Amino acid sequence: MAHLAPVDVEITFYAGLGQLPHFNPDLDTDPPPEQVRALRQEIANSDGLIICSPEYAHGIAGSMKNALDWLVSSVEFPEKPVALINTSQRAVHAEDQMREILKTMSARMIDEASITLPLLGRGLDASGIAADPVLSAQLQSALNYFVDEIRKLIAVHNPEMHRQ
Repeated sequence: MAHLAPVDVEITFYAGLGQLPHFNPDLDTDPPPEQVRALRQEIANSDGLIICSPEYAHGIAGSMKNALDWLVSSVEFPEKPVALINTSQRAVHAEDQMREILKTMSARMIDEASITLPLLGRGLDASGIAADPVLSAQLQSALNYFVDEIRKLIAVHNPEMHRQ
């Protein structure tokens, strides 16, 4: 999606899932562990989240679930617009679980921007996906819808920013 994003849209990748400590509510203190504080700051700084996580053994990857557990009690996450990207037409269990968890966390799911791309077995990297006319059209459409929904939310909640 970063290859297809409009020039005024920045997509930032969060690469710290493996550095988060295992969730333990006893560690969720003030201040929380540094890695958790950094994750929450990334969430606070974002206008929306695009989540793409693989399915393992019919479930959400452990590192993704761990990150979500750290965000459950955070003030940064509720009502955050979220789109899900599933990259395997056979992976349905993790997506269902993810939706249930995000619903519990009060995410603002943008269903029209949540898509399944048939990438299983295709061996494409980001450039290959962006170059594929069918896949890139699906991603572009989802991204455009997601960005439009976020802009509508910003206009409603921050009318002064919308005028700029």
